[in-house]
Amino acid sequence: MRIISKEALQALRERFPKGTRVELVQMDDPQAPPIGTRGTVRGVDDIGSILVAWDNGCGLNVAYGEDICRKVDDTDA
Repeated sequence: MRIISKEALQALRERFPKGTRVELVQMDDPQAPPIGTRGTVRGVDDIGSILVAWDNGCGLNVAYGEDICRKVDDTDA
């Protein structure tokens, strides 16, 4: 696990505010939702994990420095 600076944490929270739609790009976990799964950001915790309510019901968070998600617009194909 990587340590996140206060500045990087603030930037992450600004980039992924509550309600932002995201799509999973990479997650190295056997319980991860499939790549391409979309969800809605519920917040960013103090260690930089992006808390996501995945559309398929999965409860895993996007771990800072390990997993990757991208912002999407629901009009994106």
